[in-house]
Amino acid sequence: MAMDGHETLTLWRPTGPEELALVEESGWTAWPARLPDQPIFYPVLNEDYAIRIARDWNVPASGVGYVTRFEVEADFAARYPIQQAGGRTILELWVPAEELEEFNRHIVGKIEVVQEFR
Repeated sequence: MAMDGHETLTLWRPTGPEELALVEESGWTAWPARLPDQPIFYPVLNEDYAIRIARDWNVPASGVGYVTRFEVEADFAARYPIQQAGGRTILELWVPAEELEEFNRHIVGKIEVVQEFR
């Protein structure tokens, strides 16, 4: 998708209520810094995979799971390797935690909640 003259890549991120509250605090424009035990920020490349994680992991862990969708500049995102974490469609972008602030600066538009599971 092209926005503001930049080609963008659509990414999804399954998340729980604590992380989502921090995204909301940012004005829906940035992901919060990783915790010390989270060296990688990994948004995923398809909605079905994000739904599975939100429903099957976030709900049991915190009672609710959200699927978010956002756009990032495609040329910037291309620097990160796409990791196949399982089957053919289980694809993640691996962003080192120390680069997340820069990654956030390349988000185009707002981070949106597109699904909610309880």
